[in-house]
Amino acid sequence: MKLKDIEVGSNVKVIGYATKDRHYREKLLRMGLVKGTEFSITRKAPLGDPIEIKLKGFNLTLRKTEADALEVEEI
Repeated sequence: MKLKDIEVGSNVKVIGYATKDRHYREKLLRMGLVKGTEFSITRKAPLGDPIEIKLKGFNLTLRKTEADALEVEEI
């Protein structure tokens, strides 16, 4: 699933990456979005850009391209 398809307040887990770009995956890893990481969606803009998540006790804002690069599952 993509983050844009999940409702605000839901808890999700990273299961993979939808991008082949190694450098972009490394950027996601540096943000703490490694496989198996759980977080919650706290806010989404009306058009889906940006999406705010709560990850390991802090808020992180993802642009649409960053959010689309994540494969997640709802928990």
